[in-house]
Amino acid sequence: MVAERTMEAQYIRRHHRHQSEANQCSSALIKHIKAPVDLVWSLVRSFDQPQKYKPFVSRCTVQGDLKIGSLRQVNVKSGLPATTSTERLELLDDDEHILGVRIVGGDHRLQNYSSILTVHPEMIDGRPGTLVIESFVVDVPVGNTIDETCFFVKTMINCNLKSLADVSERMAIQSGPLNQA
Repeated sequence: MVAERTMEAQYIRRHHRHQSEANQCSSALIKHIKAPVDLVWSLVRSFDQPQKYKPFVSRCTVQGDLKIGSLRQVNVKSGLPATTSTERLELLDDDEHILGVRIVGGDHRLQNYSSILTVHPEMIDGRPGTLVIESFVVDVPVGNTIDETCFFVKTMINCNLKSLADVSERMAIQSGPLNQA
């Protein structure tokens, strides 16, 4: 358990360095997924198809090639305090398994939102698994506290990570044990 936390801390120091200011909140969330890293990364890296695992996304369109600087227009499912989000791909590293996204527009209150998601191989119960870390920084909207803003964003990310785990683990089971090595 101590070695596990040490690795998590090393990954966070290496990849998740957000400089937050007085009017911002920032945090890093961790999820262990019982599915191989390549399978999990195939879902995460799909900047053009976040709805594959993000339950609040109803539709996504990307114009042009999928590369750093690409923009996606995300439609959000009803019931949330938003309907659209415009997001830019900031970082996509297939070797290191790093995805960076910045929100640049939309009808929501997540101003100056930036996130980094990394995917790392690990063993879980003697089988290939994946450690996923997602960190973020965002402005605290007028009328909200840092705690309220962090709670809201962490709740959204935790829902996305739980869904990522559910989808990945289901796909790993369907692909069979021979494909999990």
